[in-house]
Amino acid sequence: MTGAEVRKLSDEEITVELANLRGKLLALKNKGVSEKIEDTSQFGKIRKDVARLLTEQTARAAS
Repeated sequence: MTGAEVRKLSDEEITVELANLRGKLLALKNKGVSEKIEDTSQFGKIRKDVARLLTEQTARAAS
C-alpha cells in the first residue's frame, strides 16, 4: 500500500485496514512461533503499512 493509496481512503476505511493489518501481523507472529515462515520480509511490509495508516490518521486528526 502506497502513501497515495492511503490518502484516498476514508477515515473508516483506515480504521478497518489498521485492524486487518494488526490481525495479520499477530497471525504471522504466532505462525513464526510454531513453524518456519517462508517470507520473513512480510513483517516489515506489514509494519510499514501500519505506520503509513497511523501517520495519515494522525495528520487528519491534526487538521
